[in-house]
Order: sequence, then structure tokens, then C-alpha cells
Amino acid sequence: MIGVGLIGTGFMGKCHALAWTSVRTVFGDVEPVRLVHLAEASADLARQRADEFGFDKASSDWHRLIEDTAVDVVSITTPNQFHPEMAIAALEAGKHVWCEKPMAPSFADAEAMLAAARRSGRVAALGYNYIQGPTVRHIRTLLDEGVIGDISHLRIEMDEDFMAAPETPFNWKHEAASGYGALDDFAVHPLSLVKALFGRVASVMCDMARPFADRALAGGGRRAVETYDIASSLIHLDNGVSGTLLVNRSAWGRKGRIAVQIFGSKGSILFDQERFNEFQLYVTSDRATEQGYRTILAAPIHKPYDRFIPAPGHGLGFNDLKTIECHELIRRIRGEEANLIEFDEGLEIERTVHAMASSFAEKRWVDVR
Repeated sequence: MIGVGLIGTGFMGKCHALAWTSVRTVFGDVEPVRLVHLAEASADLARQRADEFGFDKASSDWHRLIEDTAVDVVSITTPNQFHPEMAIAALEAGKHVWCEKPMAPSFADAEAMLAAARRSGRVAALGYNYIQGPTVRHIRTLLDEGVIGDISHLRIEMDEDFMAAPETPFNWKHEAASGYGALDDFAVHPLSLVKALFGRVASVMCDMARPFADRALAGGGRRAVETYDIASSLIHLDNGVSGTLLVNRSAWGRKGRIAVQIFGSKGSILFDQERFNEFQLYVTSDRATEQGYRTILAAPIHKPYDRFIPAPGHGLGFNDLKTIECHELIRRIRGEEANLIEFDEGLEIERTVHAMASSFAEKRWVDVR
């Protein structure tokens, strides 16, 4: 039996709850999961969410959840600035941790989180669910098999429009305490795909932009925006591949776009998270008269799609990726190899983000080290 604690019940908190609820039903090879303890900012909200999500206990003090001996794993889905204290406390209490990205606004705090994970000997994983898609996993197989030859260039973009409207009110993501903005709120996801598909980023050159100088406050008045909604980076990878990484939280019409273009000596691959149940493949081995991009639809042959749906082309959803990630976490807790980004690899992503921020501040190329 795996005892689960959940801190935070917003968008990602509900995703974690759904994943813990469905993982055994979908995969069948994990021990039973018990939803033990839920923590929220107020007692009333905690009790409401516990009833809705199916948790036994509710608390307005997350420390009580950490102290609960029935909790084996803690899901942390709070705003970024709370991750370090909560994750470190959970690890020091002997709990495994599943923490949403990014690790922390401060690199020193992210380092402290990794140090706590190493001292504890517990599993500490980050919520980079986009690497779990069956199509993304198959793209990695195609790259490993050299289907499109030697890779020469990578282009990757992440765009959404939830901050595109000038009248969007000021919220915690506009505060400097939350981080740089799109760079660590967004760019970490494309960087997780870079990590999963190619490896380490070696050097970066970055620019950031703030489309709106201030935002309206809910109680009246306005407050200056302290973060950047747009970031653009040139990157060089350790393996010599050049690339670009572009992120924008104020891009009208984009809802959940992570567009990846991979160019090789024998073809190319295109993928877009808004259509993550398919990708496009171009190979020069086709006859010249038929060369062109073909669309590959996700199907049971693309594991673990088959665990959800027995028919091709029907498609998985965002929450299914979280269920796959939850399964990988359980495998890792059992001591098996797993497709996860743990705190050590997560720190490399954080290092890259901070190098990008330094590049912007110093107006120069910066090595990631």
C-alpha cells in the first residue's frame, strides 16, 4: 500500500490526484494506493477538496501532512516559491517527493533540495510530464536508431495565451518571488524535452521581454509586472547541435503549444504538444516522387498508449501523461529504472534557466556549468 499526501489542490493538484487514483487501474502492476492526507491554505478548502478528491484527512497546515506516518509519498503542487521548504521537510521526514516544476525560483534553494534528496536516500522526482507521451518516447527511439541521420539543428517553442490580454489581473506569477517569468515557468518544459531527447545544454544566449509594464490589482489600482512573459534563446548542446528555444505566455491563439522541429542529415521530425497524439516524419530514403512529411498517429504499438486504449488514433489526454509519470515514479520507488527527471537532472534544467537569465542581464553567451 502506498500512502499519498497532496499539498495544493489547484490545476496541478487535481492532476496529481487523478493520477494517483487511476494509476493502478491503468497499469495493473502497482500496489494499491491510499489517498491519506490533503493540505490546503484553509481548513474549509482542505476539507472540501479532500471530499472531492477522495482523501481521508484534510489539514490547513502542511506540516501535519509531512508528520503523518501513513504518508509515504508527498505530491507538492503549490506555487514555485513554496517548493523548497516543503520538499526538504518531506525528504527529511523520510518521504518520497513528487514536486511540480520548476524546483525553485532560487538556484541555491534548488541545490538545497537536491542535497536533501541525496541525504534522505528517497526518490525525489519533478513533474515534467511532457516527456511521457508515447509519441515523444517514439521520437527518442527514432533518434537513437538514426532514422533521420546526424542531427544538425533543433527548434523548440512553447506558447500559451493565458497572459495575452492587457486586462488580465496581476497574480503571483507576475511577482519576482515566483522566478523570472516565462523562462522558468515555461522554458523548463521544452528543456525537459531537450534533456530527454538530446542531453545537456552547453551554452546559451538569451533575451527577455515584458509586453505589459503593469497589471490591474483585484482590489483596485495597478502594480508593476516584475517578471517577463517572453524569452528567446540561442542554444548549443553538448553534442554540438545548435538550436533555438522560444517561449511566450502572451501569445494569442496558442493554448498548449510545445512545437519541436528536429533536422537531421537524412530527414526531419516535427511535433506539437497541441496535437501530441501525432507527429510528422520526413525521410530522404523515400523515393523522390513520394518524399514528404507523413503523419504518424499514436497507437497501441507506441507504449504505453496500449494501457489506456486498445485502438489506434483515439488519443490520450494531458491527465494521462500524469498517470504515466505517476507509474514511472512508483517504478522508481521500487528500485527499477524509470523515465523520470529527478532532482539531479532537474538541477541541470534549473542551471540552464539561470544561465539564460545571466545571459540576458550580461548581454552575452553564457556557459551552462
